[in-house]
Amino acid sequence: MRFRDMPLIVWLSLFCLITIVICAAFAQWVAPYGEGDIVGDIWAPMSSEFWLGTDNLGRDILSRLIYGARTTLSVALFATLISFILGMGLSFFAALNRGIADQILSRFNDMMMAIPTLIFALIVLAMLPQKIWILILVMALLDSTRVFRIGRAVALDVVVMDFVEAAQLRGEGKFKIIIKEILPNTVAPLFAEFGLRFAFAILFLSTLSFLGLGIQPPAADWGGMVKENKDGIIFGVPAALVPGATIALLTICINLIVDWLMRSSAKQRQEQ
Repeated sequence: MRFRDMPLIVWLSLFCLITIVICAAFAQWVAPYGEGDIVGDIWAPMSSEFWLGTDNLGRDILSRLIYGARTTLSVALFATLISFILGMGLSFFAALNRGIADQILSRFNDMMMAIPTLIFALIVLAMLPQKIWILILVMALLDSTRVFRIGRAVALDVVVMDFVEAAQLRGEGKFKIIIKEILPNTVAPLFAEFGLRFAFAILFLSTLSFLGLGIQPPAADWGGMVKENKDGIIFGVPAALVPGATIALLTICINLIVDWLMRSSAKQRQEQ
């Protein structure tokens, strides 16, 4: 993987992603105002004082956007990590054991995937307390079904290899085989899938927040910011378009980076 061969569009995507992450990590020092500070008139236009204008309560949109980046990225990242730990672990276990264990896990996964994700999340979140950790667990559980599917597919290609059979003949435990034999040989496709699932988690979280079951006010969240300012579109106020455009920009950047990584990895394997 040669970074000097990275296209300009991927460099720009990487720059945007790093900038957003840095702003999210140092929100207290980067944001010009506090997360919930009312600093101006309602839906004030863009100016030298408020670079992106103000929202429906007179809060600075740029500051809310920066604090919202921290909330959105952290929740999406934790949900994606948990979904991968759960989905990869079960998929590797199913692929290695096969037989009835594989059938039970695969059929249960198919049943979960048959349920519309958004409807299932709305029903579950409506019944449970509005806590961030519950939101993360629900998102992770739903996303782990997709991870299980691709994890099982790539693991099945690896478990039939000679080195896995040799490890089984040596009497190595299943956990050791998964860590030492299967995982290192499935990193590339799963890493690419991680990027895609992370982008999906951002979109899914924004959708839940827009519908009122994601991040709860007064905490800043990009999807919630779209919901809070959607009425301004009727009056020609672009306050709802700014967080919407940021969500689109971030997901596009992630997809461009992941796509380049996948193509670079495939090219390296061909050269070898």
